[in-house]
Amino acid sequence: MLVDGFGREVSGVRVSLTDRCNFDCVYCHNEGLGDTRGPMDPAENEMSTDDVVRFLEVAREFEVGKVKFTGGEPMLRDDLAEIVRRTPDEMETSLTTNGTFLPGRAEELREVGLDRVNVSQDAIDREAFAEITETGAYERVLEGVEAALDAGLDPVKLNMVVFEGTAEYIPEMVDHVAANRGLQLQLIEYMPEIAGHPEWAIDIERVHDWLEDRADRIEHREMHDRRRYWVEGGDASKASGASSDSSDGGMVEIVDPVGNETFCANCHRVRVTHEGYLKGCLNRNDDLRSMGGMHIDEIRDAFREVVHNRVPYYGEYMVRDGDGGWEVNDEYVGA
Repeated sequence: MLVDGFGREVSGVRVSLTDRCNFDCVYCHNEGLGDTRGPMDPAENEMSTDDVVRFLEVAREFEVGKVKFTGGEPMLRDDLAEIVRRTPDEMETSLTTNGTFLPGRAEELREVGLDRVNVSQDAIDREAFAEITETGAYERVLEGVEAALDAGLDPVKLNMVVFEGTAEYIPEMVDHVAANRGLQLQLIEYMPEIAGHPEWAIDIERVHDWLEDRADRIEHREMHDRRRYWVEGGDASKASGASSDSSDGGMVEIVDPVGNETFCANCHRVRVTHEGYLKGCLNRNDDLRSMGGMHIDEIRDAFREVVHNRVPYYGEYMVRDGDGGWEVNDEYVGA
């Protein structure tokens, strides 16, 4: 397993299969690349099936044990099932999706080896959902979550980006996962550094404080310095499509990376763009490394180099200034 200069083993990869999407979420940063979504037709610059599989085979050589497929919307790839099927057997395989294509496809993906899914759902309110995503696909997303549960892809994590436009819907979302076994909620801190609109950011500690009062049990994970909040609903055993013996539902976790040095210090993941570039950090695009023609030796060399060049974004690449804010460490300017 490759280890970077800060002692972090790289045990996971996040692979973007496309920057195309059928949603237009107001907070989208497209894996840190900015809003670069192209037309809905397949783009020539997307990695081919063989390219993706070849990269994963190399990653497995380096003992990488987990892969998450992302986008854009990865289910716009017609070859998604083939990619999952050809992913090395030893790798845990997951998918982040908006859920609209899961009906009719979730079972097939489970059968070819998909282990779990994260579904983006920023509100339980139909009108709010439409405003945030600029789509009318609310019911289709709910159908997608049900399809994932029916296929046995539980627990299903619902991803909710927390910013000014969604904060008021957090209590309803928490009640929703509490009342439905098989569902978990991941509250993701809004990142103005890469998404813009700093005025949309809220104090994430307020959410922590509210959850501490609401939770029935709190668990602290040293990894990323995260807290998990376990909540119970009035009738948590009656989830549509969820198994009655599932004990993993009702968990709420906050992903709060902004300014969190511990989060960065425990990051064990590198990323791959849909065009075949490796990057060591979500927040940085000055460390992109092309894998060239996607030949085995080129992929190996690029992987080693990106891991070697990794630094924690907060606390190393970005350091505190005299006013308690963040500034780029001069050591990495022009590096």
